[in-house]
Amino acid sequence: MCWSVPLSVELKPAHSAVVVDDHIAPEACTSMTEVRQGVDALDRALVALLAERQRYMDAAARIKPSRDVVHDDARIEDVVAKVLAEAGQAGLSPAIAEPVWRTLIDRCIAHEFGAWDRTRG
Repeated sequence: MCWSVPLSVELKPAHSAVVVDDHIAPEACTSMTEVRQGVDALDRALVALLAERQRYMDAAARIKPSRDVVHDDARIEDVVAKVLAEAGQAGLSPAIAEPVWRTLIDRCIAHEFGAWDRTRG
């Protein structure tokens, strides 16, 4: 069985790391059990990364001086452009990347509005 090296993504500034459990590389999978184990390992890592992203939204809500600046169209388009550039280099389909990030951004903005209101309400 060919095992891939665990993926380690360093998150800054906290210097914490998200490690994907040992799993078989997709190209080496020979059964749906192996595919599902790989997907489940990646999902656990994605949850940790999304939780970190959410904490940045909490920080933004704490730092932004006005509720009016929580939603920023120019920043949204900047984030999507950067994601699409990175997706292209990583081999991620833009048909997956763009709608996923637009939904993620939308939900993060909603979270930030709630956090902004809670810290000033």
